[in-house]
Amino acid sequence: MPSPKAHLFLCIEYTISVPGLRPILSHKQCRYAAGCIICLSALFRLLYLAINCPIDLVGDEAHYWDWSRHLDWSYYSKGPLVAWIIRLSCEVFGSISVSLTGSEMLAVRLPAVLFSAMLLVSLYILTVQTLRRETLALGVVAAASTIPLISAGAVLMTIDAPYVCIWGWALVAAHRAVFRAKEPSGRRTGLWIWLLLGFLIGTGILAKYTMILFVPFLGLFLLATPSKRMNFRRPGFWAMSVVSALCCLPILIWNWQHDWVTLRHTAGQVGIGTSGDILGPFRYVTLQFGILLGFWFIAWAAAIWKYRPWRQKDDQLGYLWWLSAPMFVFFLLFSFKDGGGEPNWPVTAYLSGSVLAALFLAEELKRVGELRRKLLVSTLAGFCLFGILGTVVLYRSTLIQPLLERFVGQPGPGNELPLSKVDPSIRLRGWKYLASEVDLVRAQLEAHGIDPVIVSNNWSIVGELAFYCHGHPDVYTIGTALGDRHSQYDIWRPNPVADPEAFAGRTMIIVGGERNDFLAAFDEVGESQTIQYFSGIQPIAQWNITVGRGFDGFPNRAGAAGY
Repeated sequence: MPSPKAHLFLCIEYTISVPGLRPILSHKQCRYAAGCIICLSALFRLLYLAINCPIDLVGDEAHYWDWSRHLDWSYYSKGPLVAWIIRLSCEVFGSISVSLTGSEMLAVRLPAVLFSAMLLVSLYILTVQTLRRETLALGVVAAASTIPLISAGAVLMTIDAPYVCIWGWALVAAHRAVFRAKEPSGRRTGLWIWLLLGFLIGTGILAKYTMILFVPFLGLFLLATPSKRMNFRRPGFWAMSVVSALCCLPILIWNWQHDWVTLRHTAGQVGIGTSGDILGPFRYVTLQFGILLGFWFIAWAAAIWKYRPWRQKDDQLGYLWWLSAPMFVFFLLFSFKDGGGEPNWPVTAYLSGSVLAALFLAEELKRVGELRRKLLVSTLAGFCLFGILGTVVLYRSTLIQPLLERFVGQPGPGNELPLSKVDPSIRLRGWKYLASEVDLVRAQLEAHGIDPVIVSNNWSIVGELAFYCHGHPDVYTIGTALGDRHSQYDIWRPNPVADPEAFAGRTMIIVGGERNDFLAAFDEVGESQTIQYFSGIQPIAQWNITVGRGFDGFPNRAGAAGY
């Protein structure tokens, strides 16, 4: 009889389907187990959001929620899909969310939970499609469920939630189209799957523009794979491209009407027109290493190297490779520019890449000796556990606050918010409190017969105040007059910077900035009130609230930092 420890190692090996070993789980059992993991993960996240959730909407979420109040064909920096989804969810689940959480927060984030679950389903199907191994598909789902990057995307309704999910299902549909799996009737898949793929890609572009890269990367795979090049001579690939392009029409028409502001904004985001950054690639790779907890990045990179198409002739592995490696390289090139990219931009490289990484680990377990196999299994299990602990910390960062305080020291002059240096989750806390303080100032002014306008010097604060202030008031930005970059708020009219006459003489509650910034725009500016939000005894956020009376407009309306 094997010892309990040896039995555990064998179960893990079997679960990830080491070639040459007989799986202890049938196909049906694997599907049931994967379904349980996906459903339980989604249920846990729903309960987390519904029961005393400790995190407020992040700035992007609140911004997109504000978009959803002004439905349009597109927006300043992104396509319209995220706003449409949030609006639909709030219309259907808004009242339930308010009764459970006191706000529409749960309704805003509910789609993220659903998209995360659907993403895991797509990874399971993709693994079975390409590798024909259900136990390995179960391993992919189980491992992905422990990665904090996936867990964060499962509770935050940013554009990545629908985008990554749609990319996963586009991988499934493209595989079906390219490898022309037979229907139950025996006939080969027809044009419909290509049209469906085009619709998926087009819908993904409405969420995030990088979805358009799916088309050239799929084309590279077809071009590099002799047995698949005939797809260029058939209508499917071109029909897919046409459907994808047609889905982009709302974005193109809207930008044509708004002087192509999205193109200028995107160019600035990727660093076009900026100077070079020799350390950019190092930071890029380091960040990717960090967000994948090191181990998973190494497994992915090793798999990308081992299964490079010019070394092996397996078309299935080539498909996974071409829909993974080029995405990573694409954003690596942008990292040479100053400000060229965000850490989450190449996230879809790791979807098909995760299937390759799982195969790599399984084959390594077969190849190495007993001692190294146990070490690798222990490492694999350890990083899964580490990922789970990381997710817990991500969801409840206050659990490690005493430890973090030892490294950042006590607050003081020059170190007013020490925890903000080491805890990125701080930007998800304090917004509800800030809004309550703004509401107090509103109530005081209204008691004197004054109907104030709420503004901020930063576009990312505007959505937070609009969401959490009582009654969801319209909130405006004055940031472009003070050096902040442009945003959707500058397109909506009227606004205080572009249309000062529409706000002439009004009293404004200004959140952010310094009192001296506003002296030229008002007849009278009161003293700034500093608001601090604490976690325990540690201040983790700080804002100024200033009341300006008799708005005259800003003398300099062209001070924005850029798009």
